[in-house]
Amino acid sequence: MKYRHAWCTDNGGAPLSNDEIKRYITVRPSERQLKFNEMKYYNFIHFGVNTFMGREWGDGTEDLKVFRPSQLDTDQWCRILKNTGSEGIIFTAKHHDGFCLFDTAYTDHNVMNSPYGKDVVKELAKSCKKHGMKLGIYLSPWDRHEKTYGSDEYNDYFVNQLTELCTSYGDIFCFWFDGACGEGPDGRKQKYDWDRYYEVIRKHQPDAIIANCGPDVRWIGNEAGKTRKSEWSVIPWTDDTLDSIAEKSQKNEAHGIECFDRTDEDIASREKLQGKANLVWCPAEADVSINYGWFWQNDDYYKERSQSPCRTAKELADIYFNTVGGNASLLLNVPADKNGLINPRERKVLKEFTKIIEDTFRENMPYDLSLVSPEGEECVPGTDSFMMQNDEAAIRLRPNGKFRTLVIEEDIRYSQRVESFSLFADGKHVKDCTCIGACRILRFPKGLDADEVDILITQSRSNPIIKSIRLYK
Repeated sequence: MKYRHAWCTDNGGAPLSNDEIKRYITVRPSERQLKFNEMKYYNFIHFGVNTFMGREWGDGTEDLKVFRPSQLDTDQWCRILKNTGSEGIIFTAKHHDGFCLFDTAYTDHNVMNSPYGKDVVKELAKSCKKHGMKLGIYLSPWDRHEKTYGSDEYNDYFVNQLTELCTSYGDIFCFWFDGACGEGPDGRKQKYDWDRYYEVIRKHQPDAIIANCGPDVRWIGNEAGKTRKSEWSVIPWTDDTLDSIAEKSQKNEAHGIECFDRTDEDIASREKLQGKANLVWCPAEADVSINYGWFWQNDDYYKERSQSPCRTAKELADIYFNTVGGNASLLLNVPADKNGLINPRERKVLKEFTKIIEDTFRENMPYDLSLVSPEGEECVPGTDSFMMQNDEAAIRLRPNGKFRTLVIEEDIRYSQRVESFSLFADGKHVKDCTCIGACRILRFPKGLDADEVDILITQSRSNPIIKSIRLYK
């Protein structure tokens, strides 16, 4: 089969190489971003006074006597989540209510003054190390308890606590900041000193990712696990980028996770990048909860709202395939209950979800690989990570039987290049796709049975560089 309209002959009508394209592909991930990208899937754990108050947001006036988990077991958290394939846990060290689940010298509104009386972050750090999990920290910039909120003094307070967390709990793989910014005493609004916060983290935890309201990983724009058709990691960065994230972030606890979606479809096409002075590598992260809330609530809470407590295992699996398989990472929230455990209700869904993922990737399908020129001539690439040259039009796979899943990855050390590609089976068109990036997962529930499967790169920013292709039965 010959390909006259391959990327190397007309590149979909777009320039293959010029000064602007060279500028795009020189934007590449840092070492910390590359290491982070290898994780792909990890977990949130929301836990705090809200768990015991039956609400999503506290106001900072909670009596600390309510925080009394009877069976808190951070080892259980790590065992259960690691069994789902997760490699890390980001924990709510402080939510908007200002209650700190760590031993801090800067406020009495902390776990040491509750009936529980132990540093939960410290316990989780030990469990993560024991079970080979990475520890991340969520520290809410908004603090509805702290009296200095809304003043320059509050930035000192926040930096002091951030320094405690950076220096007292071992390696932290991620600091996660949301954009919530409510009013403080007397209606004052806080101006967050992001640059100063970042400086503290870079000094004490240089390998840590700063996510969401941060320079390393960006919020995907919704809390429903929805990805864009084309998810790009090379994006424009302006002075108001963080303000824009905060503006679109949560404003009140009644927004509802399922319907919350402010995803701009196109943020980084060629047209969007054209002429933008400051381009950065900042991949997308999708944060979504196993429940229809962030903190654990009992069944009655959801009955009153005519909601199901948990997403189904299939819903979670679809979110996994669309995020991890759509050039984004998945941050799945699994809250702890009032006992301080991952509840049987959530454990059941996690077990079913894990089985779907494991079954999908259980059996690897062998295949022969070659690169095809527009004239139909074939050659075998010499390395696992290969660059397609200007006389190569398609990637040809000869699978050893029927397969149901195809995974293709670009070598993002050389930026993100592929803008679109098409799939053919024995010469018949199967599917058109857009960008690839770190990972693209294509599923065929009924299976794809063909002697030859061709991946035709139809448009790219310079020569595509493919890291790996995997087929699963």
